[in-house]
Amino acid sequence: MFNLFFSQHSDLAISGCSDSDGEVMYALDGEEMWYADFDKRVGVEPQPDFIDHMTYREGAYDAAVANQQICKSNLGNSRIGMKDIPLEQDPPSTFIIYPREDVDLDQKNTLLCHVSGFYPAPVSVSWTKNGRNVSEGTAINRPFPNKDGTFRQTARLDFVPKDGDFYSCSVHHPALKTPMTRIWDVERTQPGVGPSVFCGLGLLVGLVGVAVGTFFLIKGNECR
Repeated sequence: MFNLFFSQHSDLAISGCSDSDGEVMYALDGEEMWYADFDKRVGVEPQPDFIDHMTYREGAYDAAVANQQICKSNLGNSRIGMKDIPLEQDPPSTFIIYPREDVDLDQKNTLLCHVSGFYPAPVSVSWTKNGRNVSEGTAINRPFPNKDGTFRQTARLDFVPKDGDFYSCSVHHPALKTPMTRIWDVERTQPGVGPSVFCGLGLLVGLVGVAVGTFFLIKGNECR
């Protein structure tokens, strides 16, 4: 007996350029698998360690470079054909800040600032710690398209949480008149009050039970 399992996957390829920049990227099921780093002149496979690594065909970077040359040679005609089309701009619809791991004071962690639903790409992100700008330990991934044609990006800040510190993440985008900002505070985790409450209630119920039992015992003796 043979069991055949069929699964459906979604591939995505993006290629674009401007006078000074360009992008070629491949994705699988909503996850970035390969992109061309034209500054370092290499192909990058940003895949997590816990999955079976997928390697793209040899020569993928050279093909991306050739694709960029064609793209830039067509820029002039594309601009003429699209000059009367108004540029659509959508501000971010989702914007959250959260730590990657459970927070333990004085233990290294990473703050993530996730932005989604904006168009066009990219956004720029700035960080502060206790009201002061922070640049060390920061990074941001490349824009990734959503199914509705908007984009999403995630910025990160490596930090060591200290009691009383607070951090902010600000997002800048052409569709925003002023930056959007979210603040995250380092809060010391307090022990739960549940056990104390339940123990107290249990003791109270026990004492009430003893008192009621004593009352009926005395009443019973009096009736005799």
